[in-house]
Amino acid sequence: MSRLRIAIAALFVACCALPAWADVSRDDAAALAQRQTGGRVLSVERADAGGRPVWRVKVVTPRGEVRVILVEVATGRPV
Repeated sequence: MSRLRIAIAALFVACCALPAWADVSRDDAAALAQRQTGGRVLSVERADAGGRPVWRVKVVTPRGEVRVILVEVATGRPV
């Protein structure tokens, strides 16, 4: 029975760690850009910036300006 508990505990730890390894989704990148600018998302495309994959999020700000926000796919950080 203790082997079963150890296996369940190991599985639980592995499952909890999965989001840290998962790529940032298109929706997550759009939400980040929207929060950062306060604007409305016009489009989201996957692109390459300096050899690393990024989400290219086009946003129109409340002032009417169109901005492009790049979000790293691997980390979710703005570039």
